[in-house]
Amino acid sequence: MSATGTLAGIRAVPGLEAYLDALEERLARTVASHPGLVAAVGNEALAAGGKRLRPALVFLSTPRDREPSLAAGVAVELVHMATLVHDDLIDRAHFRRGKAAAWSVYGSDAARATGDYLFARAFAELAAAGDPEAVAILADATLCLARGEALQRTQAHDPSTTVEAYLERCALKTGKLFEAACRLGGGSGEYGLALGVAFQIVDDILDCSGATIETGKIAGTDLRDGTPTLPLLLAAQEDAVVRAALAGDPLALSTGGALVRVAATGALERSLEVALDYASRARACLNGELHRDELEALTHAVVNRER
Repeated sequence: MSATGTLAGIRAVPGLEAYLDALEERLARTVASHPGLVAAVGNEALAAGGKRLRPALVFLSTPRDREPSLAAGVAVELVHMATLVHDDLIDRAHFRRGKAAAWSVYGSDAARATGDYLFARAFAELAAAGDPEAVAILADATLCLARGEALQRTQAHDPSTTVEAYLERCALKTGKLFEAACRLGGGSGEYGLALGVAFQIVDDILDCSGATIETGKIAGTDLRDGTPTLPLLLAAQEDAVVRAALAGDPLALSTGGALVRVAATGALERSLEVALDYASRARACLNGELHRDELEALTHAVVNRER
């Protein structure tokens, strides 16, 4: 079954569709709670959609004796949305999911304020639910996101970045929010962390393969920005042109064909093997969960997707 079919099957789990419908309504309500420019920009980010994978993890990780927390699902998705708005601003990315990025339409100040607003609304949701442990979990994940972004800045245009340092960045920037989603549901944070790293590696592979990933970025963005991802690092170890392009050499970037050279080294296949290993690690963390089959299927969907 395709990744899309698998995700559709997972959404058929009793109660999940209703949970996600309620999630959309509450997201719209909380984003619109303080009318003004940031709410309007936030609503556009919300309208851009997404898989709502992190809230689904909250639902799927909830034990039998508990009701899935809608506040937790809303909060974790708001944090995710906030990071996308801020990432586009930092990276000067003009498009997000095929639409113009907030900063490119409304300006840097409005985008920065909108991201901050979404972060604030996320914690307001959890605070209103009166769950200090949930606030602490999400606060830790948000701190890790900031650390991961700072790490990415220091690694930019450095083809000597180690694979271990890259994986640390994946864990901080992506894995920790997946981990938080699972923990907010009451499930295995280890599963979420491993799943998130696998998810990020596949995103980075797709950026090199010519496919458009879920963020809507144009293929090759990471190479042009000098972001050292796993396939680029592995290819740079074998191909001097790729190494020069990743380091920011204008000539290596302008000649074209660098992504073809990345593929020729076998780096995409080797990167996928690492992603598959992390998906396997995620499955190994499952033990008696209510939705074990769906969580296991999700590990396959994450590594077999095309966007």
